[in-house]
Amino acid sequence: MTVYLIRHGKTLANEGHLYCGSTDLPLSPGGIEELGRLAYRMPKARFITSGMLRTEQTLERLFGQVPHIRDSRFREVDFGIFEMKSYETLKDTPAYQAWITGDNRANVPPGGESGQAMAKRVLEAFSQVQASGQDTVIVTHGGVIAEIMARLFPEEGKNRYQWQPENGKGYAIRGGTYRPIPE
Repeated sequence: MTVYLIRHGKTLANEGHLYCGSTDLPLSPGGIEELGRLAYRMPKARFITSGMLRTEQTLERLFGQVPHIRDSRFREVDFGIFEMKSYETLKDTPAYQAWITGDNRANVPPGGESGQAMAKRVLEAFSQVQASGQDTVIVTHGGVIAEIMARLFPEEGKNRYQWQPENGKGYAIRGGTYRPIPE
């Protein structure tokens, strides 16, 4: 069984370096163009998206109109009141400083979700995918992919940010190994 984790194409939030988790943005024109240059060759597999517009559009752009499952447990973390804002905008805000100081996996952004809560739902969903034994393509988000990869491959010593693939790219996981995709 192989599981393919693919990050959605670029959005205006990605291009503007904005926190974007629960905001349901479409792909940007540049993101659509970039996806058009990628070539994926997938075996017969089932497809899953987070159900967010950007993942739905990425799936269709890469694989056409294929039957798929929408599983909201594969959504990005909810940044609460920090959604659609940049570090530069927030850096002097006390609530933001409180969130990023200390254990920001445990800290909850006001009105949002902690990294730990996101990890719990994502890893539960991923374990069900693994238990299915089916080749599966999951079109999801950078934080989700990073969480899964960090959990599966702790010996790599990478942090969550180092595991985040570029938009439209990701990893193929088979057994205890992985490879970047597309190659």
